[in-house]
Amino acid sequence: MEAKQRKLLFKLAVCSGIGNLGMLKVLDFSMRYNNSTDFSKEEIIQIAGITTYQKNFSESWDHWTNNPEKLTKYYDAHTFITIVDPVYPYYLKQIYNCPVLLFYRGNLSLLEENCLAFIGARAASVYGINVARQLIPEMIGHNLTIVSGLAKGIDSISHQVAMQNGGNTIGVIGTGLDICYPKETAHIQRKMMEEQLVISEYPNGTGPNKYHFPMRNRIIAGMTLGTCVIEARKKSGTLITAQAALEYGREVFAVPGNLFDAQSDGCHALIQDGAKCTISAQDILEEIQFFSI
Repeated sequence: MEAKQRKLLFKLAVCSGIGNLGMLKVLDFSMRYNNSTDFSKEEIIQIAGITTYQKNFSESWDHWTNNPEKLTKYYDAHTFITIVDPVYPYYLKQIYNCPVLLFYRGNLSLLEENCLAFIGARAASVYGINVARQLIPEMIGHNLTIVSGLAKGIDSISHQVAMQNGGNTIGVIGTGLDICYPKETAHIQRKMMEEQLVISEYPNGTGPNKYHFPMRNRIIAGMTLGTCVIEARKKSGTLITAQAALEYGREVFAVPGNLFDAQSDGCHALIQDGAKCTISAQDILEEIQFFSI
């Protein structure tokens, strides 16, 4: 991708009032017309289909246009790839509304590996922790990179177990990479940014807004061959990721738990809806052995 296109996409990413779908429309328009980037504010509003938030976008665009040195300094503080870069995750590119930009810190080559998501309850039980410790080393042994969301509970445990067993792991977060949320997992995020990989579609300074996390979940589901759920209540963010995986045609694995514990109600519902009942590593491996990049 040409430098001018990268800078245009970055500018759009840091502007208010335009979402990822609008950015995809602008990129598509640019590529269809000789990689053009010299768009006026009004043209971008029309191309991206910005309606409700026109005022927000207009003011934000003017701010960055009138402060080019500030924009350049902010741009230089980031490392990112775009959807047209060769290293962009193959499976993620197949989903609806795939992120135009992925900001990253760490080993970018991990995006080229076959990945499997492990997600679950933030208030993980001893049972859930032990399940992760049993399943993940087998995944590592079969050269699968573990993906999760760096949340408390099963997410952070999955990252840790992967690293403890000499494997690779990718964290997908719903904030800028300069922000650690929740604070309890900050040490894991920092370690992964140095030794593994952490990605986000949000630029530095972006805080943990509620709607960011369902968006984050689509990336976890989209970039992986399948998603394994270890403990989840019926109404939880974990099930959003599992549902996204089902919509993308990916495998969903659910670990059964205690019938009298609401902590596993979501997993049992997934199994009833057709997710693979998972009681061993082999249950996962036999389903994804036919997939490869």
